[in-house]
Amino acid sequence: MKTKILMAAIFFSGLIYAQETPKKDTATTKNIEAVSLTKQVFKKQSDRFVYDVAASPVAKGNTAFNLLKQTPLVSSTDDKTLKIIGKNNAVIFINGRKTNMDAESLTQFLKNTPAENIQKIEVITLPGSEYQVESSDGIINIVLKKKMTDGLNGNMRMGNAQSYYNSSYAGVSLNYRKDKLGISSNINTSQNIQEQYYILRNGNDNSSNQSEGRVSDPNKNLGGYLNIDYQLNDNSNLALTYNSWANRSYGSGSNLFNTIIAPNEKGNIETRYSLTKNVENSRSYNNSLNLNYEWKTDTLGSKLNLNAAYLNYKRFQNADNRTYTTDLTRQVFNPSTIIMQSTPQIINNFSSTVDYIKKFKNDFTVAIGGNFNKTKTDNDTKNDTYYYDKDGNLVDQYGKPISSPISTPNHFIYDENIYGFYVTLEKKFSDKFSGKIGSRYELTSSVGKSDNSDFSNIERDYNNWLPYASLNYAINDKNNISYAFSSRMRRPSFWELNPVKNYLTNVNYTQNNPFVKASSVYTNEFTYMFKSSYFLIINHSLTKNAITQVPLQRDKVRLDANNQPVLDVHGNQITDRELRYIRTNFGDKQEMSAMIGMQKSFFKQYWTTNFNIGLQRNINNGFLNTDPITGDIFPDYVNKIKSNSLLIQTNNTVRLDKKKTWFLGVNYWYVDNQQIELGQLKSLMSLDANIKKVWNDWTFALEIYDLLKTNKVVINDNSQASGNYNYINQNQYNQSLNFSITYNFGNKKVQKIRDISSAEKDIKNRTR
Repeated sequence: MKTKILMAAIFFSGLIYAQETPKKDTATTKNIEAVSLTKQVFKKQSDRFVYDVAASPVAKGNTAFNLLKQTPLVSSTDDKTLKIIGKNNAVIFINGRKTNMDAESLTQFLKNTPAENIQKIEVITLPGSEYQVESSDGIINIVLKKKMTDGLNGNMRMGNAQSYYNSSYAGVSLNYRKDKLGISSNINTSQNIQEQYYILRNGNDNSSNQSEGRVSDPNKNLGGYLNIDYQLNDNSNLALTYNSWANRSYGSGSNLFNTIIAPNEKGNIETRYSLTKNVENSRSYNNSLNLNYEWKTDTLGSKLNLNAAYLNYKRFQNADNRTYTTDLTRQVFNPSTIIMQSTPQIINNFSSTVDYIKKFKNDFTVAIGGNFNKTKTDNDTKNDTYYYDKDGNLVDQYGKPISSPISTPNHFIYDENIYGFYVTLEKKFSDKFSGKIGSRYELTSSVGKSDNSDFSNIERDYNNWLPYASLNYAINDKNNISYAFSSRMRRPSFWELNPVKNYLTNVNYTQNNPFVKASSVYTNEFTYMFKSSYFLIINHSLTKNAITQVPLQRDKVRLDANNQPVLDVHGNQITDRELRYIRTNFGDKQEMSAMIGMQKSFFKQYWTTNFNIGLQRNINNGFLNTDPITGDIFPDYVNKIKSNSLLIQTNNTVRLDKKKTWFLGVNYWYVDNQQIELGQLKSLMSLDANIKKVWNDWTFALEIYDLLKTNKVVINDNSQASGNYNYINQNQYNQSLNFSITYNFGNKKVQKIRDISSAEKDIKNRTR
């Protein structure tokens, strides 16, 4: 389902530490800066960690996404998103430039990019001021191999996965170079049905709601990219990048059985049953174009970089949500509520960046630049609600007969302009000691207009000064320490600002919020590394005005046609249970963590392992009792609970033969109970295994995920002083069996073209 209802339940993925699987090889490692492993597999350099992988059989036949999941400090628990140190969102750069794709198409791009193309992976946990990233985002920079021969090569990959349903995927990548011209392209397609099972429960001692059932989301995807890079002369390049992604999800549906326990008209507690059937049809298109010019101004590495980009994103979605009265046997009677909803979204963005890096002979570097983003979103939402009485007659919400449904259209247009300026100073004082300081200044101006009087004109103008500093000291060849401080802000995603309700049942829904403000994140990080194999990372982050989803629930007084309370036979007001998941700023939170890890190879590189163990402490300080859209008052929702959690992860690769053609992988992660905004997230873990055979240019892989069926989300909150509780149980059927075949063809000495970042980089991530 495309509804955002249980986004909060999915946020747990940000709480799990990295899956760090070092993959090593015996061959020479000098020029292999990438996703395999060799001698100094994982090391600290200035403001980043460098993971050397080399062109090993471990990388052969694999995808960039799978290798990133196994990179030290990087993790993925949903096979869709990547996290750094278990909590920071990962922004993908290629050859030092941000990729020109939205989050969904980027995932597919990485899943269809051969790992053989990669030299090294750089992990920047706290990016400097020159990087235009949001909040606590970290950066993963993929450095591609550079080969000198003209020609054509490519990669074909196809696979099949069996989870609750069967899914398939296929892709073709081509690289061509002739003299000064380089062309790179990819096209990929996939189809799957994501099945989930929910148990949602909320209430108190007097009344409660429970919704239980399945959610099925079929998807068909088609995407690709085209990069054209032309070397104008020895010092300048011009590049054009086009990315396209389309998704179709027709017949996405939920079937939830609702159990309501509440007082009736006689004042007695009774149990009522209903069935909610929701059907959604949606399709989305994402197209972007980026023009890049790079000019190397001297032989020291100074350069000027210019980008101009355009992004067009469209999503069309219609939902038919029907609730029927039933009995315990689920026999369907009359409809009680029908909600017909159309929630389209159109986003247009124009953006540009200017970056100039000046290098001096005394190992001193100055970087200065700026960016401009202009975005307009158009959300023309339509909602028709039908209420029915016991006899099947159309009525309003008070039971008064009416002749037509209640229509609540809302046309919300959001305009946003962002101006950013930065400067950084970097100095290498000696072979052992280096430092970097910088600052980014951002101005944001936005206007939200709606035909709804509750939020008809919302104007915001604010500016932020965001300092940064880092120090790195190599004590000797074996010991390295570093410290970094970063300040960032996190703007709400565009869908979070669109004031629309997404209905799960007729009484449970999510509510987006145009009043959400940007949050600020301040992070301190200390790192110690020993022998490029063992590391300690201590991290503290403070988030002000954290953006999250908060469950507000109450017993709402039932009103009659005259807008008066309905009373039972004892003269008491009759109430109905109501639950709203509200997107809003929910106080402050702190996260503190300490992690020790090892990345090493044993037995002449027959066994390569990553092992992490860490402690994390969460301190929440959130309070909400008012719906920011309607002003309705609810019992206080408070989360001021502290929690400590143990996190363990190990990734292992075993070479099974001398010829390096058979490999066995075993990966495991575990995260203890911990407190998040919605309540206590129960412990999670997953055991995965894979076996791979490399045969000339062919690679065959068989992978099993979540062998023990333990990767399930359970969130429980029963700590409210009001007596309200909230419970979420989400089974995404993460256990799956995947089989893939990869074939590499053509001239293996083709030089990869420059991959160019887009000027609208941060805007892309806010479309989802």
